[in-house]
Amino acid sequence: MVVPANVMEFTQTTGGRKIMLMLGVAAIVAIMGAVWMWGQKPEYRVLFSNFSDRDGGAIVAELEKMNIPYKYAEGGGAVLVPANVVHDARLKLASQGLPKGGNVGFELMENQKLGSSQFIERVNFQRAMEGELARSIESVASVQAARVHLAMPKDTIFVSEQKAPTASVLLNLHPGRTLDTQQVSAIVHLVASSVPDLPTKNVTIVDQNGNLLSDTSKTASLNGMDPSQIKYVQDLQQNVVRRIESIISPIVGPTNVRAEATADVDFSRTEQAVESYKPNQTPDAMVIRSQQTSESLNGAGNAGGVPGALSNQPPAPTSAPLVAQGKDAAPAANANASANTRKDATVNYEVDKTIQYVQQGGGGLKRLSVAVVVNFKKSIDKTGKVKMTPLTEAETTQITNLVKEAMGYNQERGDTVNVVNTPFATAEQDVIPEVPLWKEPGNLQLAKDIGKYLLMALVLLILYLRMLKPMLKKLTEAPALPALAETSTMEPQLSANGELMALSNTPGTYQDNLSRAQKLATEDPRVVANIVKTWVSSNE
Repeated sequence: MVVPANVMEFTQTTGGRKIMLMLGVAAIVAIMGAVWMWGQKPEYRVLFSNFSDRDGGAIVAELEKMNIPYKYAEGGGAVLVPANVVHDARLKLASQGLPKGGNVGFELMENQKLGSSQFIERVNFQRAMEGELARSIESVASVQAARVHLAMPKDTIFVSEQKAPTASVLLNLHPGRTLDTQQVSAIVHLVASSVPDLPTKNVTIVDQNGNLLSDTSKTASLNGMDPSQIKYVQDLQQNVVRRIESIISPIVGPTNVRAEATADVDFSRTEQAVESYKPNQTPDAMVIRSQQTSESLNGAGNAGGVPGALSNQPPAPTSAPLVAQGKDAAPAANANASANTRKDATVNYEVDKTIQYVQQGGGGLKRLSVAVVVNFKKSIDKTGKVKMTPLTEAETTQITNLVKEAMGYNQERGDTVNVVNTPFATAEQDVIPEVPLWKEPGNLQLAKDIGKYLLMALVLLILYLRMLKPMLKKLTEAPALPALAETSTMEPQLSANGELMALSNTPGTYQDNLSRAQKLATEDPRVVANIVKTWVSSNE
């Protein structure tokens, strides 16, 4: 690079050198400022990630309105903001409903255009319903995202052509999360209750792996019990275990007792109708239901008497007197009369009858078995060592009785209790190797920060000591006088210059200094002329 001659001459002059020094000082100060700004650069943190393009545009627009710097990361899938404003910006955006999650709710109905057809209004309403249901389902802790599809047939006046609506729900669960049967049933009923005339059997739920969660055909599981029955048994067993451990823990310590319970629950439903008949215990307690009596008389006596009305009358009943003529005497009969009398009586009595209807619901406890393990007692001997001693027989009996009371022991039901006193096996603790100081994440970040600030301080110090300070020193120091070419006049020049400098530094009035300078010019005019020539040639 060829530098022009006039530029070289300008830089050799005193004014040019001062200008170049000032430019150098400005450049050094700018570099130091850039280094300082680099050291104060804020750390960016993730504000939102995995959002839709619509939400991303709305978030960026709001950040620009709030004058918050941002940048993209992860291929545009995340928005980063300074770490000191992450929470503030997140709360402000949440107050405006951002991010919306890509689902459109009933706010879609707010922007209806004039002249929209009935079909467009129906489609928008269905989209709004799907979006609102998806937002509600995403409120479940295990659900990360949800999509709802509704199939709502058009209303018709013909009963034969009416069809029930259907719904399909696609769930994207958080990693490592699952939904139990009750949660799936809750989502099914939520969707079915939100759509008119939608039965629960028409709601289908599928997860991100393609598993059908709302399969109602699999109602039976282990031991012929459905999930609700299994959960009932598990809750019953856990409740018994909690009661036992809560009452034994204050005696032996919370970590020195373990209990397990097994419940045999009968879920069968029984209906029984019994009709029983019992004989009457006493005759007095007999109740007559109906009674029938009949009496007949057969045979007649010998005819006698005057014919006429009197003789047409029926004869009076004859009776034969009982005449006892001995031990085995027979009654005497009237020889003139012969008759046969018959008397029948039928009596129906009420019979005892008991009709009993018995209906037994499911969930009855048939048998309960409990096993309890109690650790040895921990004691400290005189030497200070820890000693494990077994429980006494009285203490074991006391704990057994407490367990029976806590579990609701019933001997007639066949309940069993087994309490064992044995030392617990201590698990070997894994020795975790100590992480070196330089490998700890906190220390690594701290070392990076310290290194950044040390590097910044070192660069600033080098720029100041090596470049800025010498330039400032050159700007502040007085320029040196050029040496004379002739050696013969060196000493007078120096003496005269020294005398002139002495004159300038000597305190006094202006007239005194002027007279002294005139005297010097009269005595040695050649030296004064050389000094003036040097001043003129150096532009000073």
